[in-house]
Amino acid sequence: MRLHQNAELRTALLRCRRAFFGVGVMSGIINILYLTGSFFMLEVYDRVIPARSIPTLVGLGLLTLTLFLFQGLIETIRARVLARIGSSLDEALSGRVFDMVVRHPLEAPAGGDGLLPLRDLDQIRNFFSSLGPTAIFDLPWMPIYLGICFLFHPLIGIAGLAGALVLAALTLLTEILTRRPQREATQHGASRNALSEAGRQNAEVLRAMGMQKEFAQIWNAENNAYMRRQRRVADIAAGLGTTSKIFRMVLQSAVLALGAYLVIQGQATGGIIIASSILVSRALAPAEIAIANWKGFVAARQGWVRLHDMLARFTPDKPALALPAPVRSLTVENASILPPGGTRAIVTDVSFGLKAGEGVGIIGPSASGKSTLARALVGVWTPMRGAIRLDGATLDQRSGGSLGRHVGYLPQDVELFAGTIASNIARLAPDPNAEAVVAASRSAGVHELILRLPEGYETRIGPGGAGLSAGQRQRIGLARALYGDPFLVVLDEPNANLDEAGEAALTQALLGVRMRGGIVVVVAHHPSVLAAVDLVLVMEEGRARAFGRKNEVLKTNLRPTAFPNVRAPKRTITATANPAETNLKASA
Repeated sequence: MRLHQNAELRTALLRCRRAFFGVGVMSGIINILYLTGSFFMLEVYDRVIPARSIPTLVGLGLLTLTLFLFQGLIETIRARVLARIGSSLDEALSGRVFDMVVRHPLEAPAGGDGLLPLRDLDQIRNFFSSLGPTAIFDLPWMPIYLGICFLFHPLIGIAGLAGALVLAALTLLTEILTRRPQREATQHGASRNALSEAGRQNAEVLRAMGMQKEFAQIWNAENNAYMRRQRRVADIAAGLGTTSKIFRMVLQSAVLALGAYLVIQGQATGGIIIASSILVSRALAPAEIAIANWKGFVAARQGWVRLHDMLARFTPDKPALALPAPVRSLTVENASILPPGGTRAIVTDVSFGLKAGEGVGIIGPSASGKSTLARALVGVWTPMRGAIRLDGATLDQRSGGSLGRHVGYLPQDVELFAGTIASNIARLAPDPNAEAVVAASRSAGVHELILRLPEGYETRIGPGGAGLSAGQRQRIGLARALYGDPFLVVLDEPNANLDEAGEAALTQALLGVRMRGGIVVVVAHHPSVLAAVDLVLVMEEGRARAFGRKNEVLKTNLRPTAFPNVRAPKRTITATANPAETNLKASA
């Protein structure tokens, strides 16, 4: 069956073409050397024993031993080359596969095993280290062995050919019976892994609310379905593998009996009995090995097809011309945003513009599209219609890394990475700028808090920010968003876990962004954060209901029944005509 390939998979395989050619040559040498045992027995029975020549026996023995040692050396080299072919494919594809794993939650429907592409790549690499590929390279030599059997005697050749046809039928039967269970096992395995990850992330809720037993039942049901399919594949492979092994042993004995009959009839020599038995056994060995390793072959092939589909879906980012850093404006033009895998736009035809030094608070009831709009503003989701521009250039005109340097983003759920506080603030830079890290921490008002930690900026935290409180994670996440003085800072409910001191620090941080000429976008559910912005965008049912100066919009559009979480702030921010150069003041 022809494997699916796209340009990247084809390129990865072409990189290994010399290695594959070398494996083919070594397989040819190995299969020729496999004739050593047969011809040794043939010579012993037909020449040495009748002649009673000890020197001839010793000479044949030494020659045979030398050939066997050389065969073992070549087989070892072939196995190592195949393993390195798997490593080469991993090296060529691992970067793209990891890119797909990271992009999958942003561009594909939620659910499933997000690490499946990595598992598929592991499956392909491991397959090349198994006996499966060696059997594939040895299969073309079966006709040669059978041809030699025909030279010995037509009946011996016919017996070997019949055995080959039976094993071919067993191989086809193995393919038919294992294809569907293996595919279903992979699907249930992905669901099981997704449930495991959900359980790990929600361990506190499961324990606190007594949901562990119910969740365990759901997981067990999926795990049992996975195990049933796995057992089915294993049973089929083991059953047919044992059948092929026993059949080969029976056939080998049958060939011995046939050879004995031919000797009795005077149509063959004693050496042919042993030699033909060895040759028939060797001729059928690749098919037997292939059946025994068919489970791994099917898994690797299905993984290859899935990688083909994923690579076609997640095309690599095209190199973009380096654009100047944005310094003037953010413009949203009739943007409609559809979440990955969705069928209905969450945000529809939203338009507004911000100039350097301005800040907007996005308010509205739950499920009005605020967070969706925030994700689109930083390039996480791409508008299905319309455009989002920084200094006139759409976000996709900048590569991900280039855009990220000019954007600060704090999502609702702040996730930090395992490592030091400093590396998290510095956005995992391998050689972080210490001055920039401290400056970002001071801007976020978290510098003193970090200094009180056991090892200060070198304090190590666990995955997700384990070891820190929710408020600490949020403030360190804010410092990360401010690292490097990005032009556009988008914060989604940044004060959800902050105390009064934290909210004051947040307000000062946002004012600082505006004072240096940056743009601030804040999704707000609490009124205090609106003190740092001068504009308000009211969202309702995915549409922009109103946009303008804060006091005017709140006075004319804010209805407590429509927006129960937002009230008019007690203080406002006034600015001069040039917000980038103004001193922002808080007025009662």
